[in-house]
Amino acid sequence: MARELHPVLEPETPPEVPAPRPARRSGRPWLVPLLVVLLLAQMAFAMVTTAVQQTPTIDEPVYVGTAADSLHEHEIRYNPEHPPLGKLVIAVGVALAEPRYDPSFSGDQGQVGRHLLYEAGNDPWQVMLWARLPVIVLTLAFGLVVLAFARELVGRAGGVVALALYGFSPDVIAHGSLATLDVPTAGFLLTSVWLLWRARRRPRLYVPLAGVAAGAALATKMSALAAVPVLLALAAWSVWRHDSHDSHDRRRAPARAAAAAGVVAVVAIAVVWLSYLVVDPRLRWSPQQHVPVVHGLRALLVDLMPFPEAYRDGMRVQFGFENHPWQGFLFGRLYTGSLWYYLPAALLVKTPLGMLALWAAGAVAVVAVRRLRPAAPYLLAPTAVLLAAAMTGSRDFGTRYAVFVPMFLAVAAAGVLAVRRRWAGVAAGALVLFVAVSSLRTFPYYLPYSNEAFGGPAKTHLRLHDSNVDWGQDLGRLADRLREQYPAERIWLVYKGSGVPSYYGIDASDPRGVPLDDVHGLLVVSDSSVAKATSRLAELIDSSRSIDQVGHSITIYRR
Repeated sequence: MARELHPVLEPETPPEVPAPRPARRSGRPWLVPLLVVLLLAQMAFAMVTTAVQQTPTIDEPVYVGTAADSLHEHEIRYNPEHPPLGKLVIAVGVALAEPRYDPSFSGDQGQVGRHLLYEAGNDPWQVMLWARLPVIVLTLAFGLVVLAFARELVGRAGGVVALALYGFSPDVIAHGSLATLDVPTAGFLLTSVWLLWRARRRPRLYVPLAGVAAGAALATKMSALAAVPVLLALAAWSVWRHDSHDSHDRRRAPARAAAAAGVVAVVAIAVVWLSYLVVDPRLRWSPQQHVPVVHGLRALLVDLMPFPEAYRDGMRVQFGFENHPWQGFLFGRLYTGSLWYYLPAALLVKTPLGMLALWAAGAVAVVAVRRLRPAAPYLLAPTAVLLAAAMTGSRDFGTRYAVFVPMFLAVAAAGVLAVRRRWAGVAAGALVLFVAVSSLRTFPYYLPYSNEAFGGPAKTHLRLHDSNVDWGQDLGRLADRLREQYPAERIWLVYKGSGVPSYYGIDASDPRGVPLDDVHGLLVVSDSSVAKATSRLAELIDSSRSIDQVGHSITIYRR
């Protein structure tokens, strides 16, 4: 008599769940692990090198200062527009650095970070490196998620292809090496989707874990809220498909699917609350900045959110940002407001050409290849929804708002290997090699990367600005260049960043506050400021001669 399978403990594998093809026996079982180690090692080397060489970007002092304040004051006081989990990750490195902290200093969130780095007797190079290291470790861990997800879809070779695309992505390397929140948020979302994919076979284990990962994303950055409906739908779908193939659970499938979505929601909400409780068990909230009043549907949405008051005030701050008329820059055009096609255009510039080709081919393969088709909603739906939400934002500041794209589509790109054509594997390998060469050529200048079709990193500033190219990261390199090649020159500086030029030995004046005829010598301007130059600064640049560039983000003129 055939033994009856228990529907939960020993579930049958649904027939539409793609399983990797059986791996051929090889005399080199060490090859794939070696490739994985090499890919992660080169990524780690690139990120650590970048972290060591770059001065604080515009946002980092805010997060580092907030992390230090939370460690010492055990209270949420700064940066409510972002929940605390990502800053708790950064706080691990800040705690290891043991910087001097001045509890008597009071100022806004930007001033607190600048004071910690430059005015409290600390070494900003050391503090920033330690603050960035936990994000680097987390970024590498997300690489393992990419590897595992792709391997489950198309086998070991697919896992290596996906990890290679992830590990050589200039955007992932650039932002994964900074003490910021974009990569952690995207990585937690990818992890949640991967766990929901696995829930098709073991829902009792993976549905709650997916809720933990989703909660981690929500507790890191509020932009993750856009993914919540997709995650809940995927949770319900995974359990539905699991139960619908078992005659004992088929009738209960709708109720269990709804329950799975509820579990993800409840667990995610609990993780958000826990992140605030870790900082302050009493949940005190005394905002140090103005919290705008929100009206209409936005006010109703904020009031209905089952999160702490600090989280809801942070949402109000975010809505206030959305009402601000920010300036953008795209393909030489300076504009006020936002362009719906900004992010797709920026991704086209800042993604390696081979990666773009593999993304497109992988997306088609996931939809067209029968055994991969069940994975399409898990890989393509979250990417599309998150990208659509990001495209509606008012801040055209960089592809960091879409850093989830190279993560999700790296997994989808591995689907190319499922195409039963002899040339598929060769073409995928050639394109991965093209991506690797393009990425290695930009080392260590990953923030200003652009692909060969747009002239490489030296030309990025002609088409994009802000965190796409110039985020204040090259102040230290500028100091070295001025000291080595332009000693004793008069320096006029327009710097866009959070660093303090005098700390690095740059003795400079602002040319915008003196008569034009008094500005002689070296005019040094951040490329984001060049892109947005008007009136006096534009006149100064037009009457000067470009003689040098630092880190592809700062231009030196002679006047």
